[in-house]
Amino acid sequence: MRLSSGILWPMPITLDVTPEFSDTLEQGGMLALRDQEGVLVATMEIEDIWEPDKIAEAEKVYGTAIEAHPAVHHLLHQTGKVYVGGKLRGVEPPTHYDFKLLRDSPSELRGRFRKLGWRKVVAFQTRNPMHRAHQEITFRAATMHEANLLIHPVVGMTKPGDVDHYTRVRCYEKILDRYPEQTTTLSLLNLAMRMGGPREAIWHALIRKNYGCTHFIVGRDHAGPGNKPDGTPFYEPYEAQELYKKHHDEMDITMVPFQQMVYVEDKAQYIPVNETTKEMKVANISGTEFRRRLREGLEIPEWFSYGEIIQELRKIYPPKHQQGFTIFFTGLSGSGKSTIANALLVKMLENGNRRVTILDGDVVRKHLSSELGFSKEHRDLNIKRIGYVAAEITKNGGVAICAPIAPYEKTRKHVRSMIEAEGGFVEIFVNTPLEECEKRDRKGLYALARAGKIKGFTGIDDPYETPQNPEMVIDTLDLSAELAAHRIFVKLERLGYIK
Repeated sequence: MRLSSGILWPMPITLDVTPEFSDTLEQGGMLALRDQEGVLVATMEIEDIWEPDKIAEAEKVYGTAIEAHPAVHHLLHQTGKVYVGGKLRGVEPPTHYDFKLLRDSPSELRGRFRKLGWRKVVAFQTRNPMHRAHQEITFRAATMHEANLLIHPVVGMTKPGDVDHYTRVRCYEKILDRYPEQTTTLSLLNLAMRMGGPREAIWHALIRKNYGCTHFIVGRDHAGPGNKPDGTPFYEPYEAQELYKKHHDEMDITMVPFQQMVYVEDKAQYIPVNETTKEMKVANISGTEFRRRLREGLEIPEWFSYGEIIQELRKIYPPKHQQGFTIFFTGLSGSGKSTIANALLVKMLENGNRRVTILDGDVVRKHLSSELGFSKEHRDLNIKRIGYVAAEITKNGGVAICAPIAPYEKTRKHVRSMIEAEGGFVEIFVNTPLEECEKRDRKGLYALARAGKIKGFTGIDDPYETPQNPEMVIDTLDLSAELAAHRIFVKLERLGYIK
């Protein structure tokens, strides 16, 4: 948790690149760091080029190598294999077109504090919308230390599935009216979170010190990613506070520790959970329950949040029957995917309540992927293209029906994660035996594959990986396409996607 100089710094910040790109680099050389539009943001004088032990990095930084931890998953699957380090020289700050008046550099924010005469400033880190409990925590923290309050939310990468920052910032702007005038301000922090728990708390505090803050709120499970697959938490609830205490003296920014705040109906107010007694009637709504109520259009109690915040969140959490979703068929060639998909399309058009688009494997091959072959790499790319289009349809409230072979579990998981970030995903495994698929083969593809005239054919000389947890399995030996489509339609009604 230290730089080579001895300075406390708990999070490694490195430039990851591919091995092929690293082969073009050498120590002492220069790198241009550009944004997506090609604008030069900074230059790097290369001092180090190395291949890291990512498992060791995960265990040291995040305390685990379990891939259910979002930062570990990102590290192992989305980060380049080679790291580059060196001195950075800024050229031009990154351009942001959104909320420009709320984006401040450290020097700009320190200058604003000086101009306002703010000597003590409590910073509040958040990646979620703020509700009444958050308002209570922050107001108490500022009052307790006779300080002003900076709401300083992260608007870079956060945990997968989090509310988008555009919606969150609109919520933050509205909650400012709930504080006394001239006491609180809002500024945005462009930061990629790691969900690193205790270490991240130290990191967040040091960043806020650079922005001119004197105090930093650390609550329950600060920057925690949730639970492991076995249901136990990655970090203990107040582990971040304990680590902060160990390094408090050298950090030069005071921790404001807080317990979880709960609503006590008897008192009609929020109090820290450690101040409650058995006699008190405590009310609580989990994040999961809150999102369920939003999606199902149920009432949100006034004690939980403010009406103007709920109004903003209902825009991105419409009831399920108004959400976009994707129905993703997978199965061998000849299994009946396209036939069932078309039958389902007709049933949904007959129902008339949803706008539906079908993305059949052959049609996509013709219009989106005509230049692709049938290598594993090209098949994966074809499925990812289907996933991208389906995600766009889903994001905009439509229904996408996809019917590719999609033989590889890893690619299907990638598509699922892409689409679930935008709406619903229903995977349907059309479980037709290989011998039956060969009998139905109108194009003679299986015969050509058996004769060796087609290479890498799924089910013959290339594997089909059976889905592990599909939402539905269809056996076409026992069901007609019409009855299969009817059962899927009923399933969609039960899941709430169709009314």
